[in-house]
Amino acid sequence: MPTHDPYRRALLRALAILPFGTAFAPAWAKAANEAGLVAPSVCLLTPELTAGPYYIDPDLVRADITEGRPGTPLRVVLQVVDEDCRPVEGSRVDVWHCDSAGNYSGFVRQGSDRALDTRGETFLRGTQFTDARGVAGFETIWPGWYRGRTPHVHYTVFLDGGREMTSQLFFPDGASEVVYRAAPYRARAAGQDTGNTSDGIARAAGPRAFARVVEAAGRWQAELVVGVLPVG
Repeated sequence: MPTHDPYRRALLRALAILPFGTAFAPAWAKAANEAGLVAPSVCLLTPELTAGPYYIDPDLVRADITEGRPGTPLRVVLQVVDEDCRPVEGSRVDVWHCDSAGNYSGFVRQGSDRALDTRGETFLRGTQFTDARGVAGFETIWPGWYRGRTPHVHYTVFLDGGREMTSQLFFPDGASEVVYRAAPYRARAAGQDTGNTSDGIARAAGPRAFARVVEAAGRWQAELVVGVLPVG
């Protein structure tokens, strides 16, 4: 078993509590880069959050989960690591989220009028297994909003010994605002009632649940490091 490096762990944990935008941000990013991380949410345990009422297991191992749903293209990258920043390879990762209109697949009472029935549908759900870097990636669309919740993506990491870690990925409000200026989101954007600061689940999760988001040529990528307890 690899030995722990207390100095390295202490350094990374110290960097991880610094707020984005401080003078220390370059050092934070440098430490994340040297540790081989996709984002500077450095090697602290990710807060576990509710799975919500809309999880199902459609048994779909696939990287592209869009199924033709309209929306702004988004790649979600989750990197699973332990508290010493060692990648966790071979773990199953499930993701699921709503479409641009705030609807989940597989359930009744969807839509703003609660009349839409999506049972039998599997859009925006899928499974991948982490690679040697601990990374699982999904091609999807930017999620829409629904009453009482800020935009988010649900995920569960299945670990050895039957352990599971369920949480949610959040986006900067400013990025969602940019995305929601375009179709198909634009028609509903004015009705959004909840942002990050007014979503109790997002507030409880804190900064470690917020993805690093980048955009190029109309395509977005959201990257999050998921810290889990050591495997084994």
